[in-house]
Amino acid sequence: MATPTSKLAQEMARIASSWPLDPLRPHIQLQTFLKSLATHPRLTPGAVRVAQALERNELHKKYALTDKMLKPASAPLHYEKLVEGIEKSMQGIARPWWKMFLGIW
Repeated sequence: MATPTSKLAQEMARIASSWPLDPLRPHIQLQTFLKSLATHPRLTPGAVRVAQALERNELHKKYALTDKMLKPASAPLHYEKLVEGIEKSMQGIARPWWKMFLGIW
């Protein structure tokens, strides 16, 4: 008969294996941390519940971001520029030096 701890370990291992890799920080992966938790001798049901909540994106659903938060009055395009910059950096596209020097996006 399987012990409750092994069921918890199996669930945590399943969550870890389905977790996507972070392309921006290949040396620091949440997947690696979750796999090590799955083998920890003191794995608790609470830790597994938290991992499941992260997997299901429960907090994002509970505390949805409003348009006012995503587009603050002081810099309405800030987060759009941030996402664009991350996507371009992943493709290896850098901003020209003169745009950085002049503070132009």
